[in-house]
Amino acid sequence: METTLAAQKLLIGGEWRDASGGATMDVVNPATEEVVATVASAGRADVDAAVDAARRAFEGPWSRLSARERGRLLWKLGERLFEQADRVGRLETLHNGKPIFESTQVDVPAAAECFQYYAGWADKVQGETIPVKGNSFTYTLLEPLGVVAAIVPWNFPLLLAAWKIAPALACGNTVILKPASQTPLTALALGAMAMEVGFPPGVLNVVTGPGSSVGQALVEHPGIAKIAFTGDTSTGKAIMRGAAETLKTITLELGGKSPNVVFADADLDAAVRGATTGIFYGKGEVCAAGSRLLVERSIKDEFLAKVAERAKKMRPGDPMDPKTRLGAIASKGQFERVLRYIEKGRAEGGVVVAGGRAADIGTGKGFFIEPTIFDGVTPEMTIAREEIFGPVLATIEFADEDEAIARANQSGYGLAAAVWTRDIKKAHYVARKLQAGTVWVNTYNVYDAAAPFGGYKQSGFGRELGAHALEHYTQVKTVWVDLNRS
Repeated sequence: METTLAAQKLLIGGEWRDASGGATMDVVNPATEEVVATVASAGRADVDAAVDAARRAFEGPWSRLSARERGRLLWKLGERLFEQADRVGRLETLHNGKPIFESTQVDVPAAAECFQYYAGWADKVQGETIPVKGNSFTYTLLEPLGVVAAIVPWNFPLLLAAWKIAPALACGNTVILKPASQTPLTALALGAMAMEVGFPPGVLNVVTGPGSSVGQALVEHPGIAKIAFTGDTSTGKAIMRGAAETLKTITLELGGKSPNVVFADADLDAAVRGATTGIFYGKGEVCAAGSRLLVERSIKDEFLAKVAERAKKMRPGDPMDPKTRLGAIASKGQFERVLRYIEKGRAEGGVVVAGGRAADIGTGKGFFIEPTIFDGVTPEMTIAREEIFGPVLATIEFADEDEAIARANQSGYGLAAAVWTRDIKKAHYVARKLQAGTVWVNTYNVYDAAAPFGGYKQSGFGRELGAHALEHYTQVKTVWVDLNRS
């Protein structure tokens, strides 16, 4: 694949166009530090145009399609993604730095499955009849909201776009997709594929540009009915404030500091694999990453030694190499942020038992960090409280079940958690006590388009995936028909 792509434009109303002000921005490959593409950088005028196009499509051709026809288009888009998995996966790796294995074998197929899952829901979004007092026929309709803005982050650019776009379109909305500035390439590829498979112009628009301007314009725009956002908690709070002026519907999937709780009676070898996957998959740039490893005191030293040994064998490498399992941090800014957290962990008394440094894969270029594990972490330390969003694991010991639960919940976040034990009663009891939207038992990082995902506390609200996501893209209308005969 070529290392530099042609200039990329905005997709508005089925047309590719430059930004109205002519502004552009560079896309950098984090593994090589080379500029691999230049994309349009939209302004408010472009956002206005995208909203107008989406509204015309919503009121026009999209509304005239039957629900089953919408489902067929979603299915075809999923099929096209499956067919183009290698090409789209390479784009994902090119701008994000994740291993090509993850992009082509996990992310793109999961995005395709998401579109096909919601294709099946398109003609099953339905109301109900209600037995009311009196002589009336009363029923409800589930109607689309209108124009939805999907604002997605740079860690899973395509997959998290699919999580929002698929249910929105299945319910009859139209969408404006705003990808992260660092990772716009697969969003633009998705827009192109949507047109290729027959979506009417304006149903899916892609507007690239900085969150501070384009994202803000979307949040403030009165023509947008709903914001679906994944990103950091501080930005989510700003979106809530901005959306209040127009009373938009919003769903927020925000940060996490997820506890991975290992009891002494667990299958330790399986738990070691789970702890490693939980934090080092996706370079730790995962909202639900198991960044806090809570281990029962009686096995802590033995268990941590095994996790550290496994981590030391993980070598950052060329993301385009199919054998690589740990790629490049997604940007220079994030790379520097993770290194600052590692130094902060040392300064506050944490002991590095694996990694702890930037890595060089032999090119002298790229933003690579060794998989890093801290021992001796207490819940008050910065690395135990704040989301690092990188391959850094904080290990905290606990004495018993009650302390495990208390320490796991000692966080402002509540996105995910895991429990490792052979005791089925303990597993269910602890799972109920953990304050998290997803709890895995004897596994980690398992997802499915049918299973809802979302957070407690400052990890946000609303749910993506599954039937529950449909609630956030519809509104309920109650219709009363008087049947009294005079």
